Amino acid sequence: MLAYRHAFHAGNHADVLKHVALVAVLRYLNQKDKPYWVIDTHAGAGGYGLDSRYATQHDEFATGIGRLWDETGLPPLVADYLALVKAFNGDTGVLRRYPGSPEIARALLREDDRQRLYELHPTDFAILEANFGRDRKARAEQVDGYTAIKATLPPPPRRGLVFIDPSYEIKTDYTRVEDAVREGLHRFAQGIFMVWIPVLTRREPQALVDRLKRVAPTEWLHLRLTVAEPDVGGFGMLGSSIFVVNPPWVLRDQMRDTLPALTRLLGQYPGASFAIESGADPVPASTARRPPLRR
Repeated sequence: MLAYRHAFHAGNHADVLKHVALVAVLRYLNQKDKPYWVIDTHAGAGGYGLDSRYATQHDEFATGIGRLWDETGLPPLVADYLALVKAFNGDTGVLRRYPGSPEIARALLREDDRQRLYELHPTDFAILEANFGRDRKARAEQVDGYTAIKATLPPPPRRGLVFIDPSYEIKTDYTRVEDAVREGLHRFAQGIFMVWIPVLTRREPQALVDRLKRVAPTEWLHLRLTVAEPDVGGFGMLGSSIFVVNPPWVLRDQMRDTLPALTRLLGQYPGASFAIESGADPVPASTARRPPLRR
């Protein structure tokens, strides 16, 4: 949807969850010498100024990355992610900028790895192209990321990550995500597919999760973080989840060690919780609660 700008939401709790998981997957891919590709279907602008009029309209980053900025003793995955965000801000020690998934991936890609970045919004694409147009490891295109999967997969090295992070501002995103994962697995069965999904009171997000479980092979992982209660009208984003097809074998244990801390730090009410489901070895939903929201 061309009215959507991720700058309004940059650095919020959903970005923290998705980018912690992204860092974990890319670190895993880096363990082997063979190169890989990262295909980002909804790349956005790539990075965001948190002092922009978009980001400051709701200050969503204050209850996301802002809560982690001065924390110490964090789990390894969160500390790794936080170090990347701080590096993106230079030596100032002040949180002014937030890296989107393209910038996080760029920070971790090696010499022979590649990025393919797709974004339809003309303003965001112009920023994305300005930041990545001269990067020989990246290619940015103003095309529909869902359809780009057909042209991009399988990547030449036969290793890679497909990162699908739409806005879900229009309901067709839910069916298009399912179709994209189905098509992607047909073309690149061994690839890692990561899908970000909001947690809402509406039925569409959970229905998508249920459908992805049927589309995926037995190797899938679903990570959910719930941080807020519904607003007065029963609306609002309560949290978000990440559905990973063909996840790294270490990811479930890593997130078991990570999600309790994110729940404690990002939760906005005493009932904040997390859940982990696995297709290979289903486990009961794991929950963790945090004290009432700090004032």
